[in-house]
Amino acid sequence: MSSPTYIYKLVPTSSPVPDIVPDVLPLSDLDANSGFIHLSTAAQIPNTLRHFFADQDAVYVLRLVYAHVEKEIRWEGPQATVCGDRSDEGMFPHLYNGKPPKLGKDEVESVRLFTRVGDIWETTIIPEAQGWLVE
Repeated sequence: MSSPTYIYKLVPTSSPVPDIVPDVLPLSDLDANSGFIHLSTAAQIPNTLRHFFADQDAVYVLRLVYAHVEKEIRWEGPQATVCGDRSDEGMFPHLYNGKPPKLGKDEVESVRLFTRVGDIWETTIIPEAQGWLVE
């Protein structure tokens, strides 16, 4: 597997991300309980949105430069107990950079707000992400 240029963190708008990313963003309950930060590749984002953000009208997508966090990433399979089998999506990047893990201005390269169009996220991803959501 070749290394991606970017990996991504999805954050609900109920946990607002400010215009200037702070040193440390609050952890989601899932990340805090897991002991690592769940991330996705660009190709994995549509299903991550469908499985974990179906009830959200908007999400923040945080883009991380993979080379900046590569040493702290473990590629691991998805746990089917969380949202069902996602083995066809390959391994997922997980950030292990401390106890508790942190994500903030040193890791986040840029942020976009994606607002869902219609009933499904897949119709949103194509127009809003062109040129920004890349592997």
